[in-house]
Amino acid sequence: MILQRYRMVAFGCLIGGTGSVQAQRPCDEPTSDGPSRDLYCIELVPAPDARIASGRVELGHVPGPFTIAVSADGRPRYRLVLAAAGLPDPSAFGRYRTYVAWVATPTMDSIVKHGSVRNGSTRLGTVEWEKFTFLVTAERNADVIEPSHRVVLRGQSPATRLYPPDLLQFSLGSLPSSRAADGPHDSGHAHAEAREDSALRWTSVPMPPGITMLPAEMALRPEEPAWLPSPDTALPAAQDRKWIRLHDGDTLRLGTGLVRRTLNGRSYTMFAFNGQHPGPLIEVEQGSRLTAILNNRLPLPTSIHWHGIRLENPNDGTPGLTQLAVPPDSQFTYQLRFPDDGIYWYHPHVREDVQQELGLYGNLLVRPRTGDWYGPVNREAVLMLDDLLASDRGIVPLGRESPTHALMGRFGNLLLVNGRSGYRLQVSQGDVVRFFITNAANARTLNLSFPGARMKVVGSDVGAYQQEEWIENLVIAPAERYVVHVQFARPGRVALMNRVRGLDHLYGRFFFQRDTLGVVEVGRRKTGRDLTRSFRELRRDSPGSKELEDFRRKAERATRKTLVLTLETRGLPNISRRLMQLDSIYFAAVEWSGTMPMMNWASTGRQVRWILRDPDSGQENMDLHWRFRRNESVWIRLVNQRRSVHAMQHPIHLHGQRFLVLAVNGEPNRNLVWKDTVLVPAGGTVDILLDPSNPGRWMAHCHISEHLSAGMMMGFTVE
Repeated sequence: MILQRYRMVAFGCLIGGTGSVQAQRPCDEPTSDGPSRDLYCIELVPAPDARIASGRVELGHVPGPFTIAVSADGRPRYRLVLAAAGLPDPSAFGRYRTYVAWVATPTMDSIVKHGSVRNGSTRLGTVEWEKFTFLVTAERNADVIEPSHRVVLRGQSPATRLYPPDLLQFSLGSLPSSRAADGPHDSGHAHAEAREDSALRWTSVPMPPGITMLPAEMALRPEEPAWLPSPDTALPAAQDRKWIRLHDGDTLRLGTGLVRRTLNGRSYTMFAFNGQHPGPLIEVEQGSRLTAILNNRLPLPTSIHWHGIRLENPNDGTPGLTQLAVPPDSQFTYQLRFPDDGIYWYHPHVREDVQQELGLYGNLLVRPRTGDWYGPVNREAVLMLDDLLASDRGIVPLGRESPTHALMGRFGNLLLVNGRSGYRLQVSQGDVVRFFITNAANARTLNLSFPGARMKVVGSDVGAYQQEEWIENLVIAPAERYVVHVQFARPGRVALMNRVRGLDHLYGRFFFQRDTLGVVEVGRRKTGRDLTRSFRELRRDSPGSKELEDFRRKAERATRKTLVLTLETRGLPNISRRLMQLDSIYFAAVEWSGTMPMMNWASTGRQVRWILRDPDSGQENMDLHWRFRRNESVWIRLVNQRRSVHAMQHPIHLHGQRFLVLAVNGEPNRNLVWKDTVLVPAGGTVDILLDPSNPGRWMAHCHISEHLSAGMMMGFTVE
């Protein structure tokens, strides 16, 4: 082969053994289970007089604690690896002695040098642009600060394929949709009975600032009856959550019901556990057992899934696998155990797209039996993050029998921390705060930061990292949890920010979106206990490091499985199909916000089917049910298929078990932590090593609520 195929060293090197398993990299020869070449690899074009030269640039994953690497302000970060072949001696082009790689904006108004290159594989620096041009030029020496005019190889990043539609495409805006804008459409497919307000009608959804929609898009409406709980001014006002400390053998009572929630001066009818939004924060000690009694006072059937907890299977709260849904005015009793410390949460597993959106969720904090696995801090804060979709008429209605927003998921426009907008925390100067953070949003992945304060990540879903890491920002997908330490060294106000890059699909442009979720007020009085010295140290060997390393070594002899994540659509309106064909030339690794609101809103679970597929058997979703032997490790490659009308990220959650992330797009992960939910980027691959130690029949699914309600779930049994 002309081009060197640069793969990672045998995976045994990663796991400390001598195995020969290799991970697929983006610029390797394409396979069905590798990352998308056209999203993560640039094919370079040679100059006319250098036709024997060739090259590819891998947009490699930047190693770190998250499966998506972005800057604090939301720009994607890629590590560039050039594989070049056939480059002649530079003197063949004149008085040149070396080759130099450059990255430039498409308009060439900003150019960054990435160093000398040669034939073979060269690891370069990182790039933080979506759209850029990559150049290899012949130069007189490696010290030049600008490229010469002697370009030998060139290529453009995948995002440069985005262009505004031409006049013909714009004319689509005047075409009628293939479906009526209003008109109910009924079906026998019902997830749960619900009382419908016959006067309720679809109106519209809020538009993100600065986004333009075509007229035909603005006429779209979901082909599904609208539903919301009936407004009732006599409902009790929602309370802030209470922190409840429970002990081994205690009984927890959780009642679901309707409440009146006031946010930013507007009143909404929502759901709540024990009248609280979020539900009660439950604190227990590792190894404890509790009895939990659910009393359902909703107009819908429900259940409670105890997310991330490795409890006995009958108590998992998954209707269809472990129990029947709990009807209105009925009870169900769960027996809970807590074998692992960490931060967990509870939520329904019936129409999550409805019940989570309306406020049914709460946290569980499991303290370790002995010691402090996360290091000393001055104080703690437990944050549940969410977003609510509301218009000037109230909460945007939900689908009565099938989810709306089935393509991208329901992105809200009102961001909440612990059930409120405008989070506030007061600390002393120099305080180190431990934040336990949970993302309870239906679809939104967040990019959090505390500008001006130093932050390190110390834990995730099921305990501590092997090594603490400094981070500028925290990427957290729906259902993920992270534990971070932040020191507020200077007095003043420090904002809790979500900063991302939105994609205007109509004009093919990226733009900044910034939300202030809250403010930390740092007083002038200095902390009573100075923890600066311990905070500045990065612990390199957490208490669970040996267990993590011992389990990683099992990768060599693990059973191997592949799970493909993809999509099928049927009966979408003409305008939606045509625009999705335009959009399919490029997919961002993460869709950070709902910048196609009308088309997304109008897509329902009747038209969109999200899929988990076993490529070996061809079985999909709930027809697929894997079987594993207990304590026999399983290596699963999650392949987010690019070849679909709309590839996007998926946070994949496995019930009742834990796993390690081994690699992202073939880049080994060298800092382990136990996870139960992992974000798989669009067109990407994530290798996980499952620890199937908890017997029973379990579920795996995407934790974008609308994707789950549109079919993206499967079963597996640990025997």
